[in-house]
Amino acid sequence: MKSLPLIALLLPVAVFAADADYTLVIKDHHFQPAELTVPAGKKIKLQVENRDPSPEEFESHPLNREKVIAGNSRITIYIGPLDAGRYPFFGDFNQATAQGVIVAK
Repeated sequence: MKSLPLIALLLPVAVFAADADYTLVIKDHHFQPAELTVPAGKKIKLQVENRDPSPEEFESHPLNREKVIAGNSRITIYIGPLDAGRYPFFGDFNQATAQGVIVAK
């Protein structure tokens, strides 16, 4: 029975474990890269780094994600596993320029 508490501590980590890490950078109100290719069927850890002094938002209706990234900071978003396809995202504060797509292959 002593191992039961240890297993309970490991469960939350397993839920958020990702198969791979990817990074998006926000610079001059643009996402870089604008198209990010990830493997289909795998959970990913997406780091979004905002290098602008103003806040931006990572928003994607197909991915069901909406997160504000403060200026000069970074957030982590867990996504997937995704079916093969294209998943657009945008920055809600600069929609004209902050646009991109995650492509799952």
